[in-house]
This record gives sequence, C-alpha cells and structure tokens, in this order.
Amino acid sequence: MRFMIIVKASKDSEAGVMPDEKLLAAMGKFNEELVKAGVMLAGEGLHPSSKGARVRFSGAKRTVIDGPFAETKELVAGFWIWQVKSKQEAIEWVKRCPNPMREDSEIEIRQVFEAEDFGAEFTPELREQEERLRAQIAAKKKR
Repeated sequence: MRFMIIVKASKDSEAGVMPDEKLLAAMGKFNEELVKAGVMLAGEGLHPSSKGARVRFSGAKRTVIDGPFAETKELVAGFWIWQVKSKQEAIEWVKRCPNPMREDSEIEIRQVFEAEDFGAEFTPELREQEERLRAQIAAKKKR
C-alpha cells in the first residue's frame, strides 16, 4: 500500500522561515531510516503558498488564483510517499518522525489509489495506458 504523508504548513513555513540545522539533521536521520527500511519512495518540502497558484475549474472556465492562500492549517508544507503494509504501519512511522515545525504541527496520512481500487471503470485499455505512462516516467528518472 502506498500512502502520501502530508506535512501541514505553519505560520513559519508560510512566512518562508527555513528549518535550522538541528531540524534538518533530525529529518535527514529519519529519512535515512525510512530509506533503509524500504518505506520511502519520495519526499520533498514545498515553498510557501505565496509562490504558488491555484486553478479553479467551473465547467469549461479556468481561473488562476495566485497565492498566498488563507487558512494555513489547510496548506501543505511538504510530503512523503511511502510504501508500507498498512495504515497502522504508516501511523507508527509518523509517530517516530521529528516534529517538522518549531511549533505544534500536524501530519496527515492518506492512502494512494491503486489501479484495482477503480473496479470495472478502469478498463483494460486505461490500465495499459497507465502502465505505459508509469514506464515512461521510470525511464526518464533513469536518465
């Protein structure tokens, strides 16, 4: 099972305050543990929402909204993609994580959809397309 582990933003992360050396070292050590355990597939921090944009869809209309965005508690400061056996295993890993912020913070755990989750609607043709795209992505990563 794959899970996206979502590090929620804070006032500091939205203000562009970078983590100190101590936190970077602690997170680096944690990431090493994840990699050694074969859990971590990807992980990155994100710039503040002031450097981002949203695209709102309404029928055929597309509206671009530049950041920053309100409601810091709803924003994402970073993420990991993990491969684990269960949600409980993901929870156990998150509980071992250093606090990613200088203040109280929150990490959200969300399961990633797999092909079989879509049932019959995900036709053999769509499955083939998905597999072809994943192979192309993997080939580009190797370059």
